[in-house]
Amino acid sequence: MIHQLDPVTIGQIAAGEVVERPLSVVKELVENAIDAGATRVQVSIERGGLDLIEVTDDGAGIAPDELAIAVRRHATSKLAAAEDLESIATLGFRGEGLASIAAVARVEVVSRRPDAEIGARIRTHAEEAEEREPFAAPVGTRVRAEGLFENVPVRREYLRAASAEFNRISSWLSMFALAYPNVTFGLRHDGKDVWTMPASPDVAQRLAMVFGKAAADALIPLGADAPGLNGTLSGFISAPGNDRGDRRMQILFVNGRLLRSTLLAGAWTAGYATFAMTGRHPYGVLFLDVPPDHVDPNVHPTKSDVRLRFGTQIFDAVKRAIATTLRDRAAARFETSVGGTGVSYAPASIDASLEHVQSLFEHVHGDPDAVPGHRMRVLGQIHRTYILATDGDAILLVDQHAAHERIAYESILERAQEAAPSEPLLVPVAVELDAAESDALERAIEPLRDGGLEIEAFGDRAYRITATPAGYGSRPFDLRGFLDDLTEDRKQRDVRERIWASLACHSVTVAGERLEPDEMTTLVDRLQRCLNPMHCPHGRPTMVRLNPDDIGRMFKRL
Repeated sequence: MIHQLDPVTIGQIAAGEVVERPLSVVKELVENAIDAGATRVQVSIERGGLDLIEVTDDGAGIAPDELAIAVRRHATSKLAAAEDLESIATLGFRGEGLASIAAVARVEVVSRRPDAEIGARIRTHAEEAEEREPFAAPVGTRVRAEGLFENVPVRREYLRAASAEFNRISSWLSMFALAYPNVTFGLRHDGKDVWTMPASPDVAQRLAMVFGKAAADALIPLGADAPGLNGTLSGFISAPGNDRGDRRMQILFVNGRLLRSTLLAGAWTAGYATFAMTGRHPYGVLFLDVPPDHVDPNVHPTKSDVRLRFGTQIFDAVKRAIATTLRDRAAARFETSVGGTGVSYAPASIDASLEHVQSLFEHVHGDPDAVPGHRMRVLGQIHRTYILATDGDAILLVDQHAAHERIAYESILERAQEAAPSEPLLVPVAVELDAAESDALERAIEPLRDGGLEIEAFGDRAYRITATPAGYGSRPFDLRGFLDDLTEDRKQRDVRERIWASLACHSVTVAGERLEPDEMTTLVDRLQRCLNPMHCPHGRPTMVRLNPDDIGRMFKRL
């Protein structure tokens, strides 16, 4: 038999979509406070929000004669007609928040407008609401939700411990506060003040609270423009080498709304391609502001995701802005590490004997009147893996494989764009592969050819390499190692970039290979002209600079 559901059941079904846990209540109420123009928002909770959630603000308040309407379903001040859904500029808009909270908790709303001498109060639970009554209150609104899910005990069984629910609320509120530095936020738990974020003119002052001081110190401003974006993009991103094991701290705001977005999570990955290690994720915060009619937030009951009208353009703009910022920073760091006056070779034999150590220092400090910042000099090779250089101010260690890999990768990218010829081998190299290796090669064959490696079939699962990227023909190409490397790096970047990065890795100098002085000097010199000289295509650093302070700490002088 089909019958009409009663209002209580309808309310609980709606609440099940909007109110998942205590954090859902806090989110709805805090967003309403911001929409009301609040400059101070205080959140107080007890037992992780199960016993009490109270949000107090100093916003515009609610008129007494509108209180009874405000707690009903589908009542809102933010929409007037269906066409308003196409251009939503507020955080809350569906008119389900207060009613959904009241369906699963006992709710009290106290509010006073600035032009009123006294406020008003109303209490509601499920479909029952008391008559509003006059109530002494400061300007603004206070909403109390008590006994969350008491009438739906099954929901409580799926919540975590009170401490875990509190941590969710604290984490969300602190992240949300990044977008509203002009608002003071406070959090209390079980009667104790947990933290307060005073209003400040600069969001940078709040970064340490969200990311931790050490992680915040590693954030760099997004300094590049985002061409092609009909809007603005700003924020802070972590410097390469500062990353985490998951994406949870990739914070995104779209028009002031704290969201998760699979599309823009991919833009982080694409922007950090060749800057981040495999399996590691950068962190930071992005603020994207676009016209309201370019965003559809009406796609999820909790408003945790949106659809973007021009998603592809936004993806490309965010990716380019991140990549450009990282490249500019890498170039600046390289200029600091190496200097722009060129590279020369000053021979020095590097081993553990005191005589050779003294010889090294004679070469480094041979001119006692030398001024800081003079020409970078390559001194020698350590363990046939690292190139040792100095400019008289600091010591530079260059990973010869990582540096050569970066040079080769950018050369392959350039050749792929210009369709430059490969370098034919005098004697083609034949390789037999197993079934899995053969399948992997077939999938990568076109990007390999674009990158300068020519391979042709030579029998059943046998192949013949006839040409390699120009400049690397004299080096053996490890095809099996390339295929193994390819399978280990599936998700970090575009497939063509991933293949070219692996191609570069298996085409260049390796650790343990002896280099001649001219080769070392040329390698460091060519590294200077790369777009990203500080990292190999797989995200590892190419060099380490030891300043006098670093060396002083090693010798316990500092």
